[in-house]
Amino acid sequence: MAQLKVTQVRSKIGTKQNHRDTLRTLGLRKIRQSVVREDTPEVRGLIHTVRHLVTVEEVKA
Repeated sequence: MAQLKVTQVRSKIGTKQNHRDTLRTLGLRKIRQSVVREDTPEVRGLIHTVRHLVTVEEVKA
């Protein structure tokens, strides 16, 4: 299955509580931190919520 590399590129300071919770759920805590997640509809929804704070790349498995 395809995987997505999610990297936080902007600060969560001053964002809504929902955005901070979503970043924590994805496993992101600091700027320039990356995590690799399975490409599922649930993860896509989380990424869509914080799309202005992260960048996403497909990872070849």
